[in-house]
Amino acid sequence: MPMHEIEYKIIGEDLQFVEIELDPNEATVAEAGGMMYMDDGIEMETIFGDGSQQTGGFMGALMGAGKRLLTGESLFMTVFLNRSTAKRRIAFGAPYPGRIVAVHLAEIGGELIAQKDSFLAAAKGVSIGIAFQKKLGVGLFGGEGFIMQRLQGDGWAFVHAGGMLQERTLAPGELIRVDTGCIVALQPTVSYDIEYVGKIKTALFGGEGLFFATLRGPGRIWLQSLPLSRMANRIVSAVPGLMRGGREEGSILGGLGNLLDGDN
Repeated sequence: MPMHEIEYKIIGEDLQFVEIELDPNEATVAEAGGMMYMDDGIEMETIFGDGSQQTGGFMGALMGAGKRLLTGESLFMTVFLNRSTAKRRIAFGAPYPGRIVAVHLAEIGGELIAQKDSFLAAAKGVSIGIAFQKKLGVGLFGGEGFIMQRLQGDGWAFVHAGGMLQERTLAPGELIRVDTGCIVALQPTVSYDIEYVGKIKTALFGGEGLFFATLRGPGRIWLQSLPLSRMANRIVSAVPGLMRGGREEGSILGGLGNLLDGDN
């Protein structure tokens, strides 16, 4: 079945929200807790899985829910369906200061790889699954860990970036080094790996960590200037007597991850 063809507009500057216009019987799917407001006539339904058009019955829904559980998200998502006979609007707010970016999946090959907490909402029918990082170094030292989100379909998807958003298109073979926590999303054609900074003195005292993420084209990438964990660490460190939890941007190494990715 085709994706729902929704219309939208992004409102605001630093604290943005996206307003989506739904025709009768059109729907959008979102993470729980992201809704800002909705017009009368829109109904909410909690679903098991990712909101895509399931063809495998209960087992298909169960597989979709299991994939979401692996990314650390809830087993359930919320579908907002316009049951009225006229256009209705619904809005979703950004979770913290930053930018919302709208990506039409059909225009980038039907697939987007995103960090686990960047997804905000999508047209009903977009599949929200998982993407495993195949390289051990990326899983151990990359800010996104072994598992990222895979958005598939041909409709609109909305992701959130902390701080300012930078979108770049890498040419074939073009390489960029990025702080691991600053990656928001990338096309699957982009090669993602981890690189040692090269000098232990720089790694320990330079404040940038032991490893960079290396992104090699071709493909489009989306970067954020303010990862949520970096902002949280600054807030925690400024509160007297409050111990840091040692949680960094998705790394499985806990407190050591703050040294590895420069979040110290």
